[in-house]
Amino acid sequence: MTKDEIRGTVLRALGQIAPEADLSQLKPNLRIRDQLDIDSMDLLNFVIGLHKEFKVEIPEADYPKLATLDGCVDYLASHGGT
Repeated sequence: MTKDEIRGTVLRALGQIAPEADLSQLKPNLRIRDQLDIDSMDLLNFVIGLHKEFKVEIPEADYPKLATLDGCVDYLASHGGT
C-alpha cells in the first residue's frame, strides 16, 4: 500500500468517528484530537478502526505515534499496514 492509499484509509477511519468534520482541512502535522475535538473514547474507536482496516496490532504504548495524520501514515507504513 502506498502512503497516499494509507492516508486515504486513515481519513476514512477518522470520518467514521467524526462524520461532521471537514477532513480536507486537517493539517497533517497537528494533533488530530485537537483539530477534530475528539475524546479518548473516539480515539480508541479510531485505533480499533485502523486495526481492522490494516490488520496491524497497535499496542497502547504506540498510541502517541498516531497523534497526527502524518504520524498515522508513517506508523502504518512502517508496520506493514495492508
